[in-house]
Amino acid sequence: MELIKNLKEYTIFKNLFLAILATIILAVSAKIKIPFYPIPMTMQTFVVLFIGLYFGWRLGIFTVGLYIAEGAIGLPVFAGTPEKGVGLVYLVGPTMGYLLGFLFAVFLSGFLKFGNNYILNFFKLIFAVSTIYLSGIIWLAKFTGWEKVFLVGVQPFLLAELFKIILLTILIPKILNFRKTKF
Repeated sequence: MELIKNLKEYTIFKNLFLAILATIILAVSAKIKIPFYPIPMTMQTFVVLFIGLYFGWRLGIFTVGLYIAEGAIGLPVFAGTPEKGVGLVYLVGPTMGYLLGFLFAVFLSGFLKFGNNYILNFFKLIFAVSTIYLSGIIWLAKFTGWEKVFLVGVQPFLLAELFKIILLTILIPKILNFRKTKF
């Protein structure tokens, strides 16, 4: 009985450690801008999908929720912070829908079954990342209007997302194999 209690405590601490580590990686991915056309890209959406794939949907949602909570309390974890503000002021700004969309995307990338079929994996990732943009433009439209929301909130990011999804599609078999052996 004591062994089961210790094992549960170990699992809780291990998962908490992994979640905190992943929020740090997610914050770093938000800060690094990689030259890309037509605008520089971050690797945030890549990391969100990776977290879901590697952790599964439960720990993935906890991790992304923790990341959003860190930003809400004022830690400069989001892209554009602290320059564009921090905390709730930043969170309820134009990017809030995208940040909340991270929760949908991490859930789908952790819940959907991925395997060795690259084409199916690619379309599942497209579906997962689309929830970020759908949630994002619904909120962003309050700031830009529906006429401009696609041009401002989706179109500039399409090539970068395609690149990240192709990269992740190629890596999925390795991620799943590593997850089976280590997690």
